Amino acid sequence: MTDRDIAPHEEPRWAPGTQILWRYRENGQDHIHICRPVTVVRDDAELLALWLASGTTCVRPVLADGRLPYEEPLATRYTAPRAVRLSPWSGPGILMLARPGQPWSVWLWWDESWRFKSWYVNLESPHSRWEGGIDSEDHFLDIDVRPDRSWEWRDEDEFAQAQQDGLMDADQARAVSAAGRDALASVVAWGSPFSDGWENWRPDPAWTVPDLPADWDRTGSARRVPSA
Repeated sequence: MTDRDIAPHEEPRWAPGTQILWRYRENGQDHIHICRPVTVVRDDAELLALWLASGTTCVRPVLADGRLPYEEPLATRYTAPRAVRLSPWSGPGILMLARPGQPWSVWLWWDESWRFKSWYVNLESPHSRWEGGIDSEDHFLDIDVRPDRSWEWRDEDEFAQAQQDGLMDADQARAVSAAGRDALASVVAWGSPFSDGWENWRPDPAWTVPDLPADWDRTGSARRVPSA
């Protein structure tokens, strides 16, 4: 499909195998502090599925002295000076699923032998598309979902600390909490994508590991994906 094949009301789609960037803005800032080159598995009006391969060079936030954020005490974790670092994605790859307009994505984790481990619901802003990928903002609060359908909240302490440090106001925090309850309702009902069999998916062996472009933090012509 080319640009001239796309009707004015349609969102351009990426073909399976296309390599794009999945990026996160730093909270309350315009700049990018997380960037992961990924391969498109599926892209349509219902779902964007992306594969992050093991060994992919990614951009991740670190403290100014090089330590990882979780190594800093919670009280100063979000106020200590930060930088970014390039490092390979270690361990097995992950599959990330995002529905247009939905304020969370669902990540699937396996071990080295492809034994399925868990789903991970990452609360975040609905993604914005641009010519090189998609952008979002992490909202701290997450849900871990096990194969037996049991679940637990994750990072509630970081969610509370982020509010205390002014990284989100009360209205946004309420919206994130509401999004978490909606996501949890989908888990409890065992709706899509949990019931869709994605745990049996495998990447195309012909796919190569994407490269991290030198201009990974470039500004794109962002287009918010309409809510479903």
